Amino acid sequence: MKKEIKGKRIILREQREEDAPFFAYWFNQPQVMFQCGFEKSTDEEEVKTCINVDHKSENSVWFTITDLDGNIIGETGLLRMFPAWHQTDLTIIIPDPKMQHKGYGTEAIRIMLDMAFNRYEMHRVSIGVVGLNTDALEFYKKIGFKQEGILEEAYYYNNEYSDFIMMRILSHEWK
Repeated sequence: MKKEIKGKRIILREQREEDAPFFAYWFNQPQVMFQCGFEKSTDEEEVKTCINVDHKSENSVWFTITDLDGNIIGETGLLRMFPAWHQTDLTIIIPDPKMQHKGYGTEAIRIMLDMAFNRYEMHRVSIGVVGLNTDALEFYKKIGFKQEGILEEAYYYNNEYSDFIMMRILSHEWK
């Protein structure tokens, strides 16, 4: 596996311990916690453990997203990869609102989908989205994901229930 994939405007690179302060800061922001379903705050040591242990699983591939100058934008990954069924889940977080709506997420998702379908020979890539996160729902539809199910009131945050929307894209829809 390449430790770095360079796109036109971004780089997906191997996650490093020194990324922990960025993610610990953003993962504790209320809006990010809501959008990502984080139940509790996290600290740098927990992020380092995640980078060094959880994200090194043989069933997942994780990258830090940076701009071409190396400034961290977010993270993306394929997780719960299940080669026998040719399916995986996708995740992406670009936590800083100033970095959203600039095309970075679109480019990162396109690279990850190419990787899932071509390198790992997946047939199906899924993503779950909090129903109240309408920006994310529109973004994934624009990429080509289709809604396939609603888990009614399956997400609970800040004393409020929300639907959890399941979306997917199939390899022949991507090509």
